[in-house]
Amino acid sequence: MNIYVGNLSFRMNDSELEKVFAEFGEVKSAKVITDRETGRSKGFGFVEMADSSAGNEAIEKLNGNEVEGRTLRVNEARPREERPRRQF
Repeated sequence: MNIYVGNLSFRMNDSELEKVFAEFGEVKSAKVITDRETGRSKGFGFVEMADSSAGNEAIEKLNGNEVEGRTLRVNEARPREERPRRQF
């Protein structure tokens, strides 16, 4: 199950994000999205849980909770929409 996590602290990294979700079950991957040019966090990320029931529990328990002073927005990730490539 793929989970969207929004309103992350800009200091949070992949391993810290994984730790937040690990108490609910096996985390297959955790990725904080960063700006390509600056490397700075964009304040959101994605977590892939091995089990959907663990993922649903994490969504239920973490959505609206405060982590590192920020109130998390946590929900099931929507599939990525195809966007036309930008031409320069």
